[in-house]
Amino acid sequence: MNKKQKKVLRRILLSLALLALITALFALGVLPENRWLKLGLYLIPYLVIGYDILIKAAKGLRNAQPFDENFLMAVATVGAMALGEYLEGAAVMLFYQIGELFQSYAVGKSRRSISQLMDIRPDYANLPGEDGALRQVDPDEVPVGTVIWVQPGEKIPIDGVVAEGQSTLDTAALTGESVPRDVGEGDEVISGCINMSGLLKIRTTREFGESTASKILDMVENASSKKSRQENFISRFARIYTPVVCFSALALALLPPLVRLLLQLSADWSVWLYRALTFLVISCPCALVISIPLSFFAGIGGASSAGVLVKGSNYMEALARVRTLAFDKTGTMTQGVFEVSGVHHSAMEERQLLELAALAESYSTHPISRSLQRAWGGELDKSRVSEVQEIAGRGLTARVDGKAVAVGNDKLMASFGIAAIPCRSVGTVVHVAVDGAYAGHILITDMLKPTAKEAVAALKGAGVERAVMLTGDSRAAADETAKALGVEEVYSELLPADKVAKVEQLLAQKRGRAQVGFVGDGINDAPVLSRADVGIAMGALGSDAAIEAADVVLMDDNPLKVAKAIRIAKKCIRIVYENIIFAIGVKLLCLVLGAVGLANMWVAIFADVGVMVIAVLNAIRALRVKKL
Repeated sequence: MNKKQKKVLRRILLSLALLALITALFALGVLPENRWLKLGLYLIPYLVIGYDILIKAAKGLRNAQPFDENFLMAVATVGAMALGEYLEGAAVMLFYQIGELFQSYAVGKSRRSISQLMDIRPDYANLPGEDGALRQVDPDEVPVGTVIWVQPGEKIPIDGVVAEGQSTLDTAALTGESVPRDVGEGDEVISGCINMSGLLKIRTTREFGESTASKILDMVENASSKKSRQENFISRFARIYTPVVCFSALALALLPPLVRLLLQLSADWSVWLYRALTFLVISCPCALVISIPLSFFAGIGGASSAGVLVKGSNYMEALARVRTLAFDKTGTMTQGVFEVSGVHHSAMEERQLLELAALAESYSTHPISRSLQRAWGGELDKSRVSEVQEIAGRGLTARVDGKAVAVGNDKLMASFGIAAIPCRSVGTVVHVAVDGAYAGHILITDMLKPTAKEAVAALKGAGVERAVMLTGDSRAAADETAKALGVEEVYSELLPADKVAKVEQLLAQKRGRAQVGFVGDGINDAPVLSRADVGIAMGALGSDAAIEAADVVLMDDNPLKVAKAIRIAKKCIRIVYENIIFAIGVKLLCLVLGAVGLANMWVAIFADVGVMVIAVLNAIRALRVKKL
């Protein structure tokens, strides 16, 4: 508990003790049954526990915004005191504060779940001085290209590349997984990870504000601003509902006595006023106003602890309704680590063809380009390369030693009028042409991720009715991967614009409130991630494009997390609807009972505080996601 909560708890205990003592003294006959004495004594615990509610209600009246729960509680309890129901008036205020404390604690628990993610925020960066001593500086002050030192046990403050040293990194705060990651010289590292063993000297590649940790924190902190349909409904509902019940209570207090007077019956003003006050307590919308946002807050917090970052409760709602899921192949369902497995139909020596292809691709960071560079294995002299031009979805052209070299797929060859020789082996085929003549092709293969097939099966269990694979790879490679995964619908040889067009088709075919999701690696798939109802970027550590374009970011590259994210969202939405139905149902029942005189102030306390506590308890179940 924080300081404020402890203060409220002390007031609750003091008020409870005073109420018990005063009630016992009157019950045992120690104190005489005197109305004014009772009022004076019961006012003590009442003011101890409720003075702040009375102050807030007065401020609401002064600011011409009276219709809130503070106003309802103030009117109901002051009215009960005026009718001589001293114990009930004080008890309503006491239990209301108990409910508020409980709600505050539950929100704090949800915030602590998200604050575990906030532990990735680095406090400082180490810079070596001229004397060799380290000095701690604000990460904001470190320019790109600076070498910082990260000692064992410290957080990496800024994204960069290991310039010197070897170590093991704890990425649990980002991915939700406890498996450490080994890094060495030349490896990229991201901010927020904890250095577990050796000293690392890291050359920064981004400014602090652009680093992964900063972007993730900014995304999580802004998640509450994007409200779901249910939250917007509850906000509108509360604005209309509270004044309506206030005027209904006023009508209940005035109209029946006036009608009775016209019928020449006893008005029974106190009876109807008591019913109206009971009606007010029952009608307090706390359970809905508190539990619905808390359910989403807890759901987002629980998801973040599992390495699933949801940018807002509206996306949590959309994720729960995903019935069609399209996904990329390379880097999403496959490892994205390509290896050259053959050189075919080469008009020159195989090593020479590999060298030309590796040089032409030497400025590219695409996984296929890297595989060609690894296969060559030697030192690449980039000064031999000029006029590099990348052609999206096809490949690239360059001049190597003055020769025009084209490296890419069938479409690239066709665009230059070059007849490419097809490959009978399954894999990604990279064709090479030199000075307009076909020079051969290189076969590159990619392996499925260990959990990819299980992930597709898990999607069906999570409620996804249609799984579609969209890839820019060749038809043969795409079909083989789809068959291994158990995916029946696959579209291959797609440019980025083609993927967007396919998702547009899926969106046009959806029924009712079902949603279409897309899962990609977040770099080449940014356009389609933005177009889908729900864009899910997977394995997006350090990817600016993923964090910016996607609605949901999975902080590791395990495809099983997609199904888990959907199950988390479904549980969260289920809890939201449980709370809405339960709270409105109980309140309507108790309102009817209160209006006809079958519910007293103690029933009203349950309808308000009891329902709120039960709804809040149900809401914080959304935090528990480990077994989903």
